[in-house]
Amino acid sequence: MNKIILLTLFSLGICIAASAQQEGNKPTGSATGQAIPPSAKAAPKPYKDVITAKAKTTVGLFTVHKIDDKIYFEIADSILNRDILIVSRLAKAGADTRNTSAMTGYAGDVLNQSVIRFEKGPNNKLFIRELSYSERSKDSTQAMFKAVSNSNIQPIALAFDVKAYKKDTVTRQQASVIDMTDIINGDNDLFFFGSSKGKFGISAYQADKSYLLDVSTYAINTEIKTVKTYSKNMGNAMQSVNGVAAPVTQGSPKPVTVELNTSIVLLPKIPMQARYADDRVGYFTFDYTDFDANPQGIKRQSVIERWRLEPRDADLAKYKKGELVEPKKPIVIYIDPETPAKWVPYLIQGINDWNVAFESAGFKNAIVGKMAPTPQEDPTWSLDDARHSALVYKPSSVANASGPHITDPRSGEVIETHINWYHNIMKLVHDWYFVQAAAVDPKARKMQFDDELMGSLIRFVSSHEVGHTLGLLHNYGSSSTTPVEKLRDKAWVEANGHTPSIMDYARFNYVAQPEDHISEKGMFPRIGVYDKWAIEWGYKLIPDSKNADEEIPVLNQWIIAKAADKRYWFGNESNAEDPRMQSEDIGDNAMKASDYGIKNLKRITAHLKEWTRKDNEGYDELQNMHEQIYSQLGRYVGHVVKNIGGRYENIKTVEQPGPVYTLVPAAIQRDAMDFLSRQVFTTPLWLVDNKILAYTGSSPVEIIGSLQEGALTRLINSTRINRMLAAEAIEPATYKVSDLFNDLNTIIWSELVTRQPISIYRRNLQRSYLDKLCAIVKPAVAGVKGSDVNSIAKAALIKLRLKIKAALPSVRDTMTRDHLNDMLGKIEVALSVKA
Repeated sequence: MNKIILLTLFSLGICIAASAQQEGNKPTGSATGQAIPPSAKAAPKPYKDVITAKAKTTVGLFTVHKIDDKIYFEIADSILNRDILIVSRLAKAGADTRNTSAMTGYAGDVLNQSVIRFEKGPNNKLFIRELSYSERSKDSTQAMFKAVSNSNIQPIALAFDVKAYKKDTVTRQQASVIDMTDIINGDNDLFFFGSSKGKFGISAYQADKSYLLDVSTYAINTEIKTVKTYSKNMGNAMQSVNGVAAPVTQGSPKPVTVELNTSIVLLPKIPMQARYADDRVGYFTFDYTDFDANPQGIKRQSVIERWRLEPRDADLAKYKKGELVEPKKPIVIYIDPETPAKWVPYLIQGINDWNVAFESAGFKNAIVGKMAPTPQEDPTWSLDDARHSALVYKPSSVANASGPHITDPRSGEVIETHINWYHNIMKLVHDWYFVQAAAVDPKARKMQFDDELMGSLIRFVSSHEVGHTLGLLHNYGSSSTTPVEKLRDKAWVEANGHTPSIMDYARFNYVAQPEDHISEKGMFPRIGVYDKWAIEWGYKLIPDSKNADEEIPVLNQWIIAKAADKRYWFGNESNAEDPRMQSEDIGDNAMKASDYGIKNLKRITAHLKEWTRKDNEGYDELQNMHEQIYSQLGRYVGHVVKNIGGRYENIKTVEQPGPVYTLVPAAIQRDAMDFLSRQVFTTPLWLVDNKILAYTGSSPVEIIGSLQEGALTRLINSTRINRMLAAEAIEPATYKVSDLFNDLNTIIWSELVTRQPISIYRRNLQRSYLDKLCAIVKPAVAGVKGSDVNSIAKAALIKLRLKIKAALPSVRDTMTRDHLNDMLGKIEVALSVKA
């Protein structure tokens, strides 16, 4: 007999919920968690004396009775000891609730979730235990099972007096009646905000300004809708008091009222079979400590988060033969009724596009996007019902979208999703497409796209966010598997797409040139071969495997079979060393791709005033899009710099040949330095065309300085330098730190050889570079003190001092001479510092 023992991470806010109640607003009865003297305990009454004829009763997961201002839950014994998910959401919120620096505070946002069980206690008590699945032992035949069981116990979060019992005359099953009034009307952490209060800066609960709206119950869930009022913390500012900084309160707390929806959902009696994660395929995971997996220790296990897709019983034989079958229960994602009607078809297309990927896993019609039913079509349907997944339209200035989901922690099964679609996402995708595609696509050359183009952009983002709800992580490495020249091959790129994964942040094909005549089909991301493969790996059933452990060798062989084809490669978003794993890049060579991208940026810049024109308006759009252009150039710089001191990571199991880590070849690192010399450190004057600056008022010195300073900061930092030193120990022929400084000296100080006057842009660049070198040789600099880099930086300063002294006698330009003398003085000071 196998069981699972769960170790709990205790939450004081849950375990001692009574202490969170405000004075004058404490719930009565044992739901407070406080001991009640024996004399105060009331024995259960006859059912008819508690649930009187005045009761308004609805039947569902719980039978809910409303009697005047009282709410009673009737909980059948069949529900006891079943795992139940509680999800609390904002149903309505005011603008003052929102955190302007984050995407929180909108209708549909999840505030809190927990897994609980109801169980009977002594003396006519009913308990709620809050469960944790962070640590497990599942084999009851082993000694470890009992050890874990004896050492851990799930906390009793709430306790209730049973007010009455009822026995069903047909099933003979008993049910317990408890009074939920104080819990619903109070501020219980389990059912409402929980730890999310801090995120919104709210504190004291105001019971006199709070009330119950409704309790509804359905077959597998019960919904509680309340209005809650809290105090909003206004925060502190700092002021100087006698020369000492001290906080000063920014006014009195203000009330914040929200409408909350709490869904109580019965989880499946038999959890879905889990599937262990593999770092070679990108899935969100639920992690836990397994006390059984390692006989001589413990092991951290990760299971992927995915929806439960199973063939109908009658189709199982067909499925095993490889025939496409429909799942018992497809994934249905409803569109928020408040969504502007003209965008609904594109959002639905973005959802339904994933059906082609599910066919790889053996399912047809596996996912469906559809409009939410009207009240006339289904009066019981609610956007807040945890059984329903939805794309929620949010009237927000946030320029983004996100695809979160609620997961059964026992198995990784995705229970539902509420995709967040913020209104201002259209501004974001407009600016992306303009700056990356306007050189190629005439439809992108304006500040308001036509509905067809905007609809296509919405469809792409919808597909990406749905991918997250299906469990997929970003695959930042995918676009690096496409050869750069293929991105200009019209037939190839229109047939295959510019990246194998829509889950990459590859955006649009900025490499394509106007003369390539590539259509939108070759410009937009789409669901690609990696996405189909990832869905196959995560969702294809292995009928002969009885548990997750038996699946491991099969899943491993699936990955190994695809390993020779780079298009199936997964590159995560957290690797700081591998230049193939980057956001916003495309192609297998950042230098070539960025050169093409800059050609297009120059074309757009030449027409920017014309293409951003809006009648009867000023030049705000011109300034915004100009900022987008130099931000895009900054991204190209980041893509290139990551090659310097980089190393590749190819995760493997022992069955796969070859090393996991290899250094970026020295030749590629030198190509990266050449790019920086040509496109960044040689002043990109095209970026500061006065035909634009005359209308925006932007400073050309600040624009160029920010770009070049950003490149230097990325290049000269302790992390990169220490990686390069480590690489030299592995491969002496690699691109070294000394090579880096020698090249920078040559590139940045070229006027010392040509004897040309040094422009203001170059003076600022040289000053910034010298400051970074001087900072390295100071003993207090963290991360490099005591390493070879100190000696290398000193050597670079000594060489530079000699070159400046040699050049000064022939300098005729006053500003150049004054600048060089200043730099020489800085060098002398830096070299005179003693450790």
